[in-house]
Amino acid sequence: MADIQIKNLSKWYGEVLGVSNITAHIQPGVIGLLGPNGAGKSTLLKILTGQLRADTGGATIGGIPVWNRIHLYEIIGFCPDMEKFYERLTGWEFLTYMARLHGMSKSKARKTAREALHIMGLDDAIDKRIGAYSKGMRQRVKFAQAILHDPEVIFLDEPMQGMDPIGRLQTAEMIREYGRRGKTILVSSHILNEVEDMTHRILVLNHGQLLAEGDVHEIRELIEEQPRHVRILCPERRKLSNILVGCSEVQTITFGDDPGELMVQTLSPDAFYQRLPDMVMNQGLSIDQIETLDDNLESVFEYLVK
Repeated sequence: MADIQIKNLSKWYGEVLGVSNITAHIQPGVIGLLGPNGAGKSTLLKILTGQLRADTGGATIGGIPVWNRIHLYEIIGFCPDMEKFYERLTGWEFLTYMARLHGMSKSKARKTAREALHIMGLDDAIDKRIGAYSKGMRQRVKFAQAILHDPEVIFLDEPMQGMDPIGRLQTAEMIREYGRRGKTILVSSHILNEVEDMTHRILVLNHGQLLAEGDVHEIRELIEEQPRHVRILCPERRKLSNILVGCSEVQTITFGDDPGELMVQTLSPDAFYQRLPDMVMNQGLSIDQIETLDDNLESVFEYLVK
């Protein structure tokens, strides 16, 4: 198992900021790297994989500095966002060559390439030229080359881009499984629900800066000044709304489109949840469902970038 230590890491492209003074500790398991396009995600991954040199600060993998350490590639797998293939090669030929670059014998490379294609569900395309692959198939081949040497650390830059829904589900489960096996996986995405399907551990980047790090629910607690939106289903929502009007924790109350739906905005969700049962029971009302609508990755990101 290998962890990743990032300390005061900055990178500039002339006058343009890539990443700015990032410090983070990434332990084994799956962690999401979130941010909009241009947030600095790809720059950070390129630094961590030794393709770019930081201007200030640095990073280590398993205690080893990432810059100019060729032997680290033995334990690193990288699926980039961009693609450059030899279009005339088949998927099996491409992966065989990649395995050979990792020092495998010819026979082992061929076997490993077949196994990687099987893992990615590309058995039927083993002899098909990559030039004829769909976007989703090309993504799977990129993923396959990242894992074929069984690395300890895997960097995935927008790995599900172009995949169909089934492919996304399968890939997400595969990433979770590698995390359960003790791999250190940093997966980049600007589609927040993709990451939410794989992990609750996140790093949030915007304009090259690290906005937040940790569990999504812990990060949500950092922004208590932002109101929570609670959805309540109650058969007698008008009676409930009259009760909630006098509740000091409630800011606003609106009726939803569904029968019995009530939308409540509060700055003190914990206190509101504690008071709600007594208020309801004292009036002989019942609640069918209650949920916090914005305790999710998308809402967290929206709040953090404000």
